[in-house]
Amino acid sequence: MTQTTVGEALVLGLKDRGVACVFGIPGVHTVELYRGLAASGIRHVTPRHEQGAGFMADGYARVSGKPGVAFVITGPGLTNALTPMAQARAESVPVLVISGANTSASLGKGLGHLHELPDQHALARTVAKTSCHVAAPEDLDSALEDAFAALSSGRPSPAHIQVPLDVAGEARAAPARPVAAAKAPVSNALLKQAANMLKTAGRVVILAGGGTKHAARNLRVLAERLDAPVVQTTNARGVLHDHPLSVPASPSLKAVRSLIEDADCVLALGTELGQTDFDMYATGTMPHMPALIRVDVCQDQLSRHPAELRIEGRVEDALTTLLDLLPTGDRNTDGAARATEARDGAWLEIGADYRQQVLMLNAIRDAAPSALIVGDSTQPIYAGNLYYDHDRPGGWFNAATGYGALGYGIPAAIGASIAAPSARVICLVGDGGAQFSLPEVMAAVDENLPVTFVIWNNHGYREIATAMEDVGVTVVGCDPTPPDFAATALSFTIPHRQVPMTPYALAMALHDTAGLTGPQMIEIKAPPFVPAKD
Repeated sequence: MTQTTVGEALVLGLKDRGVACVFGIPGVHTVELYRGLAASGIRHVTPRHEQGAGFMADGYARVSGKPGVAFVITGPGLTNALTPMAQARAESVPVLVISGANTSASLGKGLGHLHELPDQHALARTVAKTSCHVAAPEDLDSALEDAFAALSSGRPSPAHIQVPLDVAGEARAAPARPVAAAKAPVSNALLKQAANMLKTAGRVVILAGGGTKHAARNLRVLAERLDAPVVQTTNARGVLHDHPLSVPASPSLKAVRSLIEDADCVLALGTELGQTDFDMYATGTMPHMPALIRVDVCQDQLSRHPAELRIEGRVEDALTTLLDLLPTGDRNTDGAARATEARDGAWLEIGADYRQQVLMLNAIRDAAPSALIVGDSTQPIYAGNLYYDHDRPGGWFNAATGYGALGYGIPAAIGASIAAPSARVICLVGDGGAQFSLPEVMAAVDENLPVTFVIWNNHGYREIATAMEDVGVTVVGCDPTPPDFAATALSFTIPHRQVPMTPYALAMALHDTAGLTGPQMIEIKAPPFVPAKD
């Protein structure tokens, strides 16, 4: 067998498992991981910070459907990547972080080595589904198998592999070829029960989560066959675009909750029923879900919410079987009328400010059809998570749900663009969030990616300032001065355009820049927050 180092064997193991790109910043503690990288054919993208590497891997994974991989150094590299790992865990994204570690003999001894942590392995385990320590060359194969099992089985989650400095350079045979894991079948008996419940129900409502984004066609057929409105969580937007049964609005809104509670059977597909989707206002209550049927890949998640029927498995597989079990005849339960009432009520409920911002989102969608819109925590993203109908399954995602990490948008958009090079990628980020990760734009310049960075510049953290003011707290710390974005874009050597906060102006800017091949920046001049006077 061919002799390699552990670092080279690790890279070969990644390639054998379909990894085509890694995001990383080389360091003295990861040199051995890079030994075989150039010859492997795996693309390497250099972010400006390890947090950027993790978020790029997240965006890549969401769009490609494959694990996103980040290489980081020992100590600060790993701690910088913990935030992206936590975001990925909250959003069920398969991200693999591979780090160095100090020499085996020094671990846990507090000897003052460079990049030393008391227990890096234990730290990674707090956010990773699995963290594998390669203590000897022969441990590498099992580490790769365990990590990729965590990435691909059950609910996708982040994984971590660490390789000590002394082990990374040791000789070993080439890695064993991966064995494809058998997919557990969905229970036909449980699906027959579900089909019987759905047949006899008079008013079905479907709750679609992120697990439906690869099953949009069958979801539409099922909704039409059941005449069932489809409520889409944030990560499901786009699965039923512009359809009479579509309710592209948060199930935390009263109008949408009324639709759900008026049903006599609720079918929840690929959603963890999480607080940031179903109780965004943190009231401590969830909508009542009559005769709830849940389909999810994770048994642990299924057990965390009462349901009449719990079915473990992939939504794609479950829908295929359900459609075979359900009759094909026309059914009329006023589904379109119920969906219209919920949409109309939700639109009024979000308020005038958010409606204006959703109109801006509609302008982006219509000016850049089938674009990937990758967001940070900023006002139009908050508005869109409450109500917005995207035109591409999986094409609307952001960090304003789940873990809610600022600084996500710019690097995640870069990862998304690498995963879908033919797609137009729109990164929508506020001036505050942009300052968390603005240098990552240079990675888009290096890679010549067609990402349009749309900066919503209201000169501060308006959403936080409003929240403080609403509860009688004097607004402090919410007005960090933004950079001159025109000058920043010039320093990045990318085009910049500033537009007023109108849908028409934004649409025109997107039309005018559609032919550009590299990154560009559009700055929306939004009104700054002005605290109310006593």
